[in-house]
Amino acid sequence: MTRRTEWPDSAGFGSAAGDAENRSRRNRGAAPEEDGAARDGGGSLPSRAGSGPPRTPEEQARAICLRLLTGSARTRRQLADALRERGIPDEAAEEVLARFEDVGLIDDAAFADAWVESRHHGRGLARRALARELRTKGVDSALIDEAVGRLDAEQEESTARELVARKLRTTRGLDRDKRLRRLAGMLARKGYPEGLALRVVRRALEEEGEDPDLLDHHLPDA
Repeated sequence: MTRRTEWPDSAGFGSAAGDAENRSRRNRGAAPEEDGAARDGGGSLPSRAGSGPPRTPEEQARAICLRLLTGSARTRRQLADALRERGIPDEAAEEVLARFEDVGLIDDAAFADAWVESRHHGRGLARRALARELRTKGVDSALIDEAVGRLDAEQEESTARELVARKLRTTRGLDRDKRLRRLAGMLARKGYPEGLALRVVRRALEEEGEDPDLLDHHLPDA
């Protein structure tokens, strides 16, 4: 991939949330909120102008979702779980979640794409590990496949080589087999396939002068 997607900061995302919700309110015939009502200095997100707690389950659900989305992007299931934990009835939660999807505040496909780019470039995670993380967040399998599929094998191997190059210097002074186990184990924990991990580690050690015929051919248990 040639482009990195940055996660939106809380202020920018909160503004987008407020703008999109105002459009939704106008579509329903309601007056848009004032600019300052979408978010305040403390990050609270009231459901309507004025003081006092939200009255209806829908208002409560909307306030909860906006507050969570201001902090960071969330999947639909993450928000649904949060609403359930706070006692929001399923019918009210479903109505609010569907409305948020309609105005673009919930977009699991975009979430998956951004997650893959952020976690691959930031943590060096491979496709297998990225898919596992997205599953725990409730992203649909088809969306996961599409997102991780944009990370091609060439980019994955390039990142694996960078990870090994950074770790290699910390293993100098160890015996050959221990270096191999430590480096290959690091890649395995990040989700890299066994064959790729061995190939990358062996190449790095050979470039340092290790005899390829003496290198261990087995990955350690991760």
